[in-house]
Amino acid sequence: MRRVTGCTDHVVVIGAGLAGLSAAIHLAGRGRAVTVLEREPVPGGRAGRADIAGHRLDLGPTVLTMPDLIDEVFAAVGEDTDDRLRLVPVDPVYRARFADGRVLDVHTGAERMSEAIAEFAGTREAAGYLKLRRWLTHLYDTEFDRFIAANTDSPAALLSFDTLQLIMAGGLRRWDRAVADHLHDPEVRRLFTFQSLYAGVAPRRALAAYAVIAYMDTIRGVFFPLGGMRALPDALAAAATAAGVRFHYGTTATSTRRSGSRVRAVTTADGREIACDALVLTTELHHAYELLAHRSHRPLPPTAAPSAVVVHLSCDAAPQLAHHSLLFGRAWNRTFDDILARGQPMRDPSLLVNRPTATDASLAPPGRDLVSVLAPAPNLARAPIDWDSRAPAYAADLVATVNERLPTPLTGVDFLRVTTPADWARAGMLAGSPFALAHTFSQTGPLRPANMIRGLDNVVLAGGSTVPGVGIPPVLVSGRLAADRVTGAVSSRPTPAAVPRAQWGPIR
Repeated sequence: MRRVTGCTDHVVVIGAGLAGLSAAIHLAGRGRAVTVLEREPVPGGRAGRADIAGHRLDLGPTVLTMPDLIDEVFAAVGEDTDDRLRLVPVDPVYRARFADGRVLDVHTGAERMSEAIAEFAGTREAAGYLKLRRWLTHLYDTEFDRFIAANTDSPAALLSFDTLQLIMAGGLRRWDRAVADHLHDPEVRRLFTFQSLYAGVAPRRALAAYAVIAYMDTIRGVFFPLGGMRALPDALAAAATAAGVRFHYGTTATSTRRSGSRVRAVTTADGREIACDALVLTTELHHAYELLAHRSHRPLPPTAAPSAVVVHLSCDAAPQLAHHSLLFGRAWNRTFDDILARGQPMRDPSLLVNRPTATDASLAPPGRDLVSVLAPAPNLARAPIDWDSRAPAYAADLVATVNERLPTPLTGVDFLRVTTPADWARAGMLAGSPFALAHTFSQTGPLRPANMIRGLDNVVLAGGSTVPGVGIPPVLVSGRLAADRVTGAVSSRPTPAAVPRAQWGPIR
């Protein structure tokens, strides 16, 4: 495995999102002095936040899976997740409402879910679900440690026995066809393929390898941090600080100083220069290249994932809403064509509705519920829509669609915030997409932009734009993979007391 050469005593991490926090904690646990530069006043990155009229909004991801990966990060500095963060399982994982009015709850337990499917679509479909469950578990076991949670140095890594095992497991088939081998009801299949939107590819075009996302939520479960999603980066930042990591919030990195093939320092917008022995960049890929004055040599330009419009609203108490609701339209396949091929908002939208107050009522004032409506949308490269002028009417249409599909409409609705691809673009996200790079074939596995850059000996990338990909579990893993590039992989995690602290680099 390629790794940073030379001295790595002091590492600067740019970005206090989940990838940067993961990298910083792993590095601190291995005895490195770590300085984190974050342009915002708080940690979180894409897991953003806003406080509006007594409501605590999550502006980023709302579906949290694989808490064992969070445990791994805390354990890197000898801490326990439960001492910093309370994670509550969400049940049902999703409540799916279909266009014909039928409802199917998604549960993680095999028996409970098979019973729900049998009632919804018959015993044959329930038996198929149990077979699908076994396949998803086998796919995860085949894929995670070897392909997702490991560094690779070239696409030649695909020419291996591990890849043969992945092929034999069906990982290089198409996602929708692999699921269709087990499930015949198209609406039941939808619950195990809609996650391809997270990967930025339609189910009929996505590799079945990405069905591990369906394993993560429908089998391993979805969790919610009390206090909102912001509680996760806050807890990680607190653990990092306790381990000796220095944070500089409200600090924007503007350039780097190089000497030969090494970056020697980072310059900030306020004129400071922070020396480093190694640098971990968790920014968008194009921003990382700008900071490094680097030009990509990849033959194809990066392809951004689809974007989204998110409507945050307050309403009267809405107990009819689960924590996560999937409101499917009739034209499911056309949804992907609209977003990915035609470059237009969905004509018959399928929506993710999130009510975090179902789990933590403290996130809204008494008697009110906090609700967000996420509508997948084309990114700005696919459709340069004037979202600033279109957003108010579109947001109202989305809420009207939600009310048409719920058995009891939302009442007392107040719009708190609407975020569109234009807003994501203003935040520096490629093509106005909060989901970074799509997991197309040329941006999959070893073909995805690597986390080390040719010609630079002490720079490592982390986050959704590099390996292993997009989503909370992958970006947490990416932080650990970045740390491995700096220090070499570790087989055991030392406790803070056993770790000698390196000296800080100068800050001038």
